[in-house]
Formats: sequence, C-alpha cells, structure tokens
Amino acid sequence: RVREAVVSTQSTGDIVVITNNASDARCEYYKKNSENVLGRFYCKYPDNYFIYKEFTNRNIKDIPITKEECEDTNLGTDGTGTPFASPEWVQADPFGIPAPECIDADWSRDNHNGNGLDGFPLSFNWTVPGHTISDNCVLRLRYNITTGEFAEGGFDPTINDELNGNDETELDVSTQFGLTAEEAEDRGYVFEGNPNVQIFEDNDNTMQLAINTAQYGRTFQDRTHVFAIRPKPDDVIEGHNIYNMNVRGKRGNIVQTYPAVEYDFQPNRVQMKTGDYIHIQWTGSDTNPNNNDGQGRQGTDRSNMILIRNITYDKEGALASQTSENLQQGHWASNYPIVITNETSFLGLANADIIAAALIEQTQFGGDMEELDDAGTYYNMGLRRITTPGVYNYMSTRNNNFSNRSQKGRIVITEAPFVAKKVGIAGGEVKLPNGEASLILEPDAIAEAVMFYLEATNAKLTQNTEEEQAARRKRREAGEEDDVDDDATTGDAATTGDSASPVVAVFPLNVKTEKAKTHMEMQYSADAADTTFIAMVSEKGTYASLPESRVEEMSSGKAKFKIASGGKYQILKYPYVPVIIAFCILAIVLAALFIGMAVYFKQNPDAWYRIKKNFTDV
Repeated sequence: RVREAVVSTQSTGDIVVITNNASDARCEYYKKNSENVLGRFYCKYPDNYFIYKEFTNRNIKDIPITKEECEDTNLGTDGTGTPFASPEWVQADPFGIPAPECIDADWSRDNHNGNGLDGFPLSFNWTVPGHTISDNCVLRLRYNITTGEFAEGGFDPTINDELNGNDETELDVSTQFGLTAEEAEDRGYVFEGNPNVQIFEDNDNTMQLAINTAQYGRTFQDRTHVFAIRPKPDDVIEGHNIYNMNVRGKRGNIVQTYPAVEYDFQPNRVQMKTGDYIHIQWTGSDTNPNNNDGQGRQGTDRSNMILIRNITYDKEGALASQTSENLQQGHWASNYPIVITNETSFLGLANADIIAAALIEQTQFGGDMEELDDAGTYYNMGLRRITTPGVYNYMSTRNNNFSNRSQKGRIVITEAPFVAKKVGIAGGEVKLPNGEASLILEPDAIAEAVMFYLEATNAKLTQNTEEEQAARRKRREAGEEDDVDDDATTGDAATTGDSASPVVAVFPLNVKTEKAKTHMEMQYSADAADTTFIAMVSEKGTYASLPESRVEEMSSGKAKFKIASGGKYQILKYPYVPVIIAFCILAIVLAALFIGMAVYFKQNPDAWYRIKKNFTDV
C-alpha cells in the first residue's frame, strides 16, 4: 500500500510530504500543487451575509467546495427582503513560501507504535522558519493510505464509499489478474465488501476476503495540535541552532497507553555543538484514566530530569566510555541519580537550573513532592546556551518503574560542527550549519532512505604507510578486501600537503551511493599560486587523492566533487611547483652572476677602479 503523511501548519503552510513512493512524478505533483506555491479556489460569500447571520444568531449552511455548487447557490434575502449577492468562485493567493519537502517514509512494522529499524520512533526534524511568529499555531497531520490495488497516482474520485456504500465499485480489478469482466464477476474478483473469490480455476470452492472498501483509499488519520512559536530572543547568537526538548507519552503500561506510548523524552538522544541552545520544556496532565498504572497520584503524569550515576561494574566495556577523556556523565544501565554537588556538571547549566529540573522548583514551592504530585503540569526551563562538551545521561526519577517504564535520555555536546539529516530516493541536501560543506544527493542517488551525518574537525588526514598500502594491495589482489569507493583507491601514493580545509566526515562510512548523482561541496582557503587537491580516507581506511575525473569544480575557495560512499575528505594545498622552480632558477642565476662578478673584479682590479671612479664623478 502507499502510505503518505502530509504535515502543515496554519501559519507556515505545507511543511513536508512523507511517502513510501517518493518518485519524481509524485513528489513533483505535491510540490507544484501545494498551497505554498499555488493558490486554492474557494466559494466567496458576500461579507454582509456573514454579518447578517451573526447579528440574527442564525446558522450558516455548509459552504460549497465545488465551482458548480458555488455558482448555483442562492443565499436568499436579508431582513429587509434585499437579495444577497451571488457567491463567487475565486482563487486565493498562495502562501508565497517555498514548496514543502517531499521525502521517503521510513520502514516500520504495522501496528508497532511507529518505531523504525533502529528501535526509535520515526520522526521528522522540522526547522521552524524565522518568519513564523504566532501564539496560535495549528499543526495538522493527515495520514493517507492507498492499497496496492489502485493504479499509480492514486484512485478515481468516483470510487467513493459514500456513493458506492460497501457495494461493488468502479475500480477495475479484473485486468490486474488477466481476467475478462465476465470472468472476474463470476469468480468474485471485484472490488466490493467481503467478496467470495474462486482462486482455483477448476475448483468451485471460494474464499471470503475481509475487505471494507471504505478502508482501501482514505485519509486514515487527520489530527491537529495547537502550539505557540515565540520570537527568538535578541541575545541569541546567529549561526547557532536552538533544540527543543520535550516529553512524549502518557501514564499507563504498554497495554493501557496503546496506541500511544509510555513516557519518554523527545528526542531522547540529542546531539549539539558547543554554543548551541536548548529549550527544555514539557507538559503533563491531571486527566489520565485513574486505573492506569504509574507512580504518583492516580490520573496524573509528571516528569523531571536529573543526571544518572555511573555504573559500578564493567557492562560490555561501558566503563571505558566513562573516562574523563570522553567527558561522559552517567550510564543508562544505572537507575540511581548522581549525588549533586556544586561541582556537578550537567550541560554546563547553573546549579539553580539543575535543581529546578529535578525538583520542578520554578512552578512549585512545597507540597507533596516526593513523586512530584503537587508540581505543576507544565515545566519550562527557558532557553539555555550550552558551552560545555560532554555526554550526559539523565532520567526521570518518577517514571522509572523497573518493570516496564524507563524514562531516560542522552545529550551529546561536541565542539565540532555537525549536521544529521535523513535523505531518501527523492534526493536532498545535508549542509553543515556554518556552510563549510554540504552533501548533495540527486533523485535516485541512493536505493533507500539513509540518515546521513556530516562532521567537520580541524585535523589532518593521515597518509597510509608503505607497509599498510602494500598489505592492502595484497588483500585486495587476494579478494579478501574491497573498498566501497573503488576507483578512488588508485591514488595509492597521494601527495601530502598543508590543510586548506577542515576534515569533513560523511557517515555512514559504508553507505553506497550513485557516483554520478552524489556530490560534495567544500570551502577551502588557498593562495592563487597554490596547487590544491582532494584527499580522502575511504571506509576501509585507504588514503588516496581523489581522481581528477571526480572533481567538478576547484576554484575561488570552493570545491565540488563526486563521491560514491561515506568517508573523510579534506582539501590540501602546496605551493605551485613551476613558480618554485622559477624562483629557484632565478636565485641560482643571480647567485652565479654575483659570484662571477666578484671573481672578475678580483682578477681585474683596474676595471673595478674605473667603474667606481665613474660613479664618483657622477
């Protein structure tokens, strides 16, 4: 079946279309027909009609949604007997903003709470546009389903359950099975409610299918949520992201919460760069079913966050990740909070913030707080700038019942610029926030959706030793090892040079892409006389200079080149050799000239005396 989700807001228009059939034609259709770029037609009633209805407290009949019905509508007369003007079928202006994204839907198993292959909930990372400021934003999500019996592009609007009931519809099923219309009718291969189909040609037994035609092509979910988008504070430094961290789920065990989920931080894994901002906020409720399991007062849900202690014993090498070098605080395997002191580091937050997040002190003073019963339903830490790198594992002390609930999260703070973005067969761009590098994938550059990570570090790619290169060649010749990016490994003896750019890593390292449709763009700094080249380290660790055939552009501080896999890339430079040679030759010539003159004048002192006398006379 085709699954599609359309997400839009009242103030930003269409945000994204997520579909498991992100073909060029389908995505192009959605982008061209989005209200972001194409105004919608509507039936416009005269203003005095609405004023009259409101003044007389009378209901307004359903407004037509088709041109024919609109133009045929007679609105009658007002209280004085004066006829209202006829409605007009007019086209509104588009929102005047870019078309929505159109991306691949991730795979998920049916009826398993929307978790993906990695076990985490499927999601879309929305970057809130700067022009959207409103206390009355409405987010709308529509989940459409069309089964595989329908032809590509959707279904005929005449196939409508309201018109056809659960009787046979106009959908042509017969040709899909190579049957004539009469054969299909006789054997039950028609699109109707609970048909009895004769599967075997020479056997009259039939099998009944559980088909409800109302479910085969429809909007399966249509939900709205109200929220506010506030102006960005003036003291927020440009070029840094703001991450929103909330709590999802509800009170109860997995059965009681279904089809929702139990408590969890959302996102429960956050990766940020030092200097970025985080807005920690969440809301609870006092109206959960009273018989739902959970800690604290029945019917309520509350959350808090506090650092977890480090583990006591080695759990599959986990102690190694708790060294001071990795700056890791706590471990998910633990269930006790850390002992907080004035020296405790949690995201570099002030001690007052750490206490407030644990005890919800901003909204509650006193009361029954062991399980946060008397805390308010909403907690808002506010915007905080994070400047301390590290790995911070935290938990909610209330919602950590060992039997089935574990509300824990992790925030990773790095000093290197990075970006994470999912790209599917429809293509897309993954760009570092500082603009230093971007990965561009054309449509069909990859076979399925992939979560790409780009990271820039101020380092230098290491060239393989001769022994490493020789060992790799032997393994490759023996068929024991093969690099994903095969033709790049031909540069066995890639020349080293000085760094002209950071090292940009593209993860996953082992991802395969269509070389002709996958491009990297990187900024670099070099003098006009420098020779520049692109060095890479492939998935297997092979160091090489990228072949010239892969370089698309290399000028004015911008490099663009094709790649066929993940890896690490860097622009290197060294002075232009012909210029160096010319200067060396000139220096040699000048040196030889001076030496020759010195020898000549030493052997002919009269000549030196005459030259000196001529200069003196002048």
